[in-house]
Amino acid sequence: MDNLGDRLDEPLLLVELQRGFQDSIDLVDPKTPIPWCAGWRVVDLVEHLSWVHHWAAAMARSVDVEPSDEGTELRLRYATSAAELATTLQSLDPSAPARTLVVGGTVAFWYRRQLHETLIHLWDLRAAGGLDLVVAPDVWADTVDEVVTVMHPRQVRLGRAPVPSVRLALGATDVDRDWSLSAADEVPAGRTATVLGPAEALALLLWRRIGLDDHRLRVQGDRDALAAVLDDHLVP
Repeated sequence: MDNLGDRLDEPLLLVELQRGFQDSIDLVDPKTPIPWCAGWRVVDLVEHLSWVHHWAAAMARSVDVEPSDEGTELRLRYATSAAELATTLQSLDPSAPARTLVVGGTVAFWYRRQLHETLIHLWDLRAAGGLDLVVAPDVWADTVDEVVTVMHPRQVRLGRAPVPSVRLALGATDVDRDWSLSAADEVPAGRTATVLGPAEALALLLWRRIGLDDHRLRVQGDRDALAAVLDDHLVP
């Protein structure tokens, strides 16, 4: 695929990623397993992202989600949901209030959330089919940032994940960005771990697509504690 996301223009990039996902559906057998999503095959992945787009469009409009048509051909079903989301977001004021995953969220929230949802699942689809995916490091870095600032805090707030038992630092080696995942105040200062690597690898690590043994990653500090934190549902 062509390089996606030379700049983080969320509305434009979301459409590009949706197009990339749609075009990739026919390139991978729908029965192909998605090993990092237990029990899923490509057909389940496509159905999932189709539903998420449909659901997010309803959330942006602040209305209850209605059942979607599950009887259509797989690629057409995804295309319909992708178009619904894009059309919905384009028709709304980005600053208007919306139902989101954060307090006081606006329509603009869904550009970012669906951008990264689509990116991760586009990676799933193409990786399952042995296909490459080239996306700019700045985009992957924002995927990391969303986990650290939105997804993980929400998991903790909802009681789906414990407060980390180790202070986790993340450093992207291909862009000038670093992050710190919050830990309990009583965690000893010496109990820290650092993971360095390209932004793509860091994002895939946080989304449980790759492990700490990936050759692109360099781990410093308490590796066992870090592995435990990564297994504690940082993301849904």
